[in-house]
Amino acid sequence: MKLSEFNYAVATEYGDAYGRVVVRDLVLASLGGRTAHQALEDGERPRDVWAALCDATDVPIARRSGVGLPSPRD
Repeated sequence: MKLSEFNYAVATEYGDAYGRVVVRDLVLASLGGRTAHQALEDGERPRDVWAALCDATDVPIARRSGVGLPSPRD
């Protein structure tokens, strides 16, 4: 997942305004107590950050690949 795909998935799942809030303000234990924004800035892979957001906000499995994005490979 590229950063642009991450941003698209966030905007599609949460909406533009709330998506920005989730990425900048939601502290994720699975990312070491960082926000998604901090984790991305620290070089974490966008796919891993997206997965952490999905886990934390109970995004259904069917939507975890992101709307319009290819399904993750097993």
